Amino acid sequence: MRVIAGQLKGRKLKAPNGLNTRPTTDRVKESIFSMIHPYLMDSMVLDLFSGTGSLGIEALSRGAKKAYFVDHNKQSISIIKENISNLGLLDQSVILFSDAIKALKELALKNEKFDIIFLDPPYAKGLIIPCIQEIQNNLLLRPEGMIVVEHDPEDQLPEMIEKLHKRKDRRYGNTNISIYSEEA
Repeated sequence: MRVIAGQLKGRKLKAPNGLNTRPTTDRVKESIFSMIHPYLMDSMVLDLFSGTGSLGIEALSRGAKKAYFVDHNKQSISIIKENISNLGLLDQSVILFSDAIKALKELALKNEKFDIIFLDPPYAKGLIIPCIQEIQNNLLLRPEGMIVVEHDPEDQLPEMIEKLHKRKDRRYGNTNISIYSEEA
């Protein structure tokens, strides 16, 4: 696993042993970032269910200003800290060891707002819609912001969730990417 573009292009990322995480493949990551590239520069990014931190790190490499990494697995948090430290991204990163819903509530209390939110929960656990509802209820997404959801193609997500419209829906093998935003 590696950073695929930007100032850290080619740098290796550590991944945890075992199958508890499902790192985003380079092909899917490249597709995601080609879709959101115009919105990355100086953006505030939230990487929920971070796993290795790959998506948030890729965003920082490509020009995001700051990334928040959230995961509730101790091994994942340790890997994220190691990857961020090895890449010299400590000043641009905030790591939260927390359940996603609890983290969203904490971020709302701190009045944080995000331009891009990566949502890559474990497949088939029913976490996507509750997380998006929590994001909307707590006004964590800036008006021009977007939520990038990585999910199982079997999970057919609705065209609208709260005030958000599904803008893109692409399938890459056993991974689907759906992008939600408010803007038309």
